Amino acid sequence: MDSDDRGDRSRRGNSGGRNSGDRRPLLLVLAANTVSIAGNSLTLIAVPWFVLETTGSAAKAGLVSFCATLPVVVSAVIGGPVIDRIGRRRVSIASDSLCGVAVAAIPVLHFAGLLRFWQLCALMAFSGLLHAPGETARQVLVPALAERAGTTLSRAASFYDGASRGARMMGAALGGLLIALLGPPAVLLLDAATFAASALLIMAGLRGLPAAAPRKPLVPVSARAYRAELAEGYRFLLRHRLLLAIVLMVMVTNGLDQGLSSVLLPVHAERHLGGSVELGLLTALFGGGALVGALLYGAVGDRFPRRTVFAVSFLVCGMPRFLVAAFVPGVSPLAVTMAASGVAAGMLNPILTTVTYEAVPDELRSRVSGALTAGVWVVMPLGGLAAGCLVEGVGLTAAFLVTGGVYFLATLSPLVFPAWRGMDVGAAADEGAAADKGTATGREAAVNKEAAVSLSSAGRLRPTAASAEPSRHP
Repeated sequence: MDSDDRGDRSRRGNSGGRNSGDRRPLLLVLAANTVSIAGNSLTLIAVPWFVLETTGSAAKAGLVSFCATLPVVVSAVIGGPVIDRIGRRRVSIASDSLCGVAVAAIPVLHFAGLLRFWQLCALMAFSGLLHAPGETARQVLVPALAERAGTTLSRAASFYDGASRGARMMGAALGGLLIALLGPPAVLLLDAATFAASALLIMAGLRGLPAAAPRKPLVPVSARAYRAELAEGYRFLLRHRLLLAIVLMVMVTNGLDQGLSSVLLPVHAERHLGGSVELGLLTALFGGGALVGALLYGAVGDRFPRRTVFAVSFLVCGMPRFLVAAFVPGVSPLAVTMAASGVAAGMLNPILTTVTYEAVPDELRSRVSGALTAGVWVVMPLGGLAAGCLVEGVGLTAAFLVTGGVYFLATLSPLVFPAWRGMDVGAAADEGAAADKGTATGREAAVNKEAAVSLSSAGRLRPTAASAEPSRHP
């Protein structure tokens, strides 16, 4: 791959489609993702608060968090090939629709006097199982939509992340206020409505778009073929040192962030800060800062080395939040810290998204994105559960210090390990080409094996992927 090809791939989303200047699909996907994430922010505040109000137990709040996030990991582990076979548009619509039904069932059962704690856990688990495929399906469309819109990949990634951050800010602020005014059950009903709106936007915006349509499998559908496709994503990830390093680091920090958002901050707000409005304010300030950071990186981020920006941003957005919450009383100091940390955090996802798009070929993007999501989410179920147990066992202040200390050690990774040098422009694409070459070899072997099985089972030659030209990474 020469430098011009690589640069073109970085700038334009490598979708293989014609640059038509049609921005409508990209804008509608941004809108759908914004609405969906705003609703998720409502749930992020409403569910822990609902558990604390009804049970008074930080450990039970952690258990609900565990139930909500563990199925996300499971669906991410196995969902990549499903997205390709069913189609990104269909998966996104189905995910939002069914998640909305699950979330709406919580307040409906509560108002009817039928809701039990195990039912709450089960409904959150069902919603979590369907969450990751829909989010992945929308995210992997960004390169194709960026090219169709005639915008650069880094700018589209920044807009996508900025819209997500802004949605979290609005959802958190609105959620805290609505909980105080109407109570958590009513907020959950509003979240269900946002899922429905997101599904309708995707239904209208991606009709007839080739990148969102189901992909014809190279081999007949079978358990063997599915396992081979699933293995492709993980094989690529394991061969790519930078992506593997990113997964290992973000896996730890995501688990700690889950404990902070689902247990530590809600308990801190309930005991020391005044209530749900303050919790919503803190979450909104972090989201607002992250929006500013994402837009700032989209405007000027290309002028600076990615690795340097990434490492400094992670150090700023990590441990300070835990230290201020542990040692400084009152809302104002923590509010300033959350806003500043949010600006730093907002620069992280555009970098990670751009690096991933550069490194992963389009034909593997759903599978590799599923593997990446599974990797970075795998510790999150334990994050909320561990935070709840820490609060019950050693107290809130000690829990803040333990989680903040581990967070700081994790954020030193980009400064210590050589694999992170591949984060700067061009290196990720080069390493991705090497990883794809190894993955393609395994893919061709799997295809040939499946073709042989098809031949022997049918007793005659029939069309299989053995005669098809293998897809190549440009």
